[in-house]
Amino acid sequence: MDIESAKLIGMALAAGLGVLGPAIGVGMIGSRAMEAIGRNPEATDKIVSNMILAIVFAEALGILALVVSFIIKFV
Repeated sequence: MDIESAKLIGMALAAGLGVLGPAIGVGMIGSRAMEAIGRNPEATDKIVSNMILAIVFAEALGILALVVSFIIKFV
């Protein structure tokens, strides 16, 4: 296996596995937020704002994984 093939495999693994965790996290955040809204509809505004903030932090990890995968490919 040459170095270019190893870089492409490393990039695919870093991007694929690095996005898997945030995707599961966003799904869990969304489901728990909908459950909380179902239990207490008066707190919808506060729950939604906190949910969006948590989703942003989870997606930041996915973007970081994407950046790392491009660093693996081009360096």
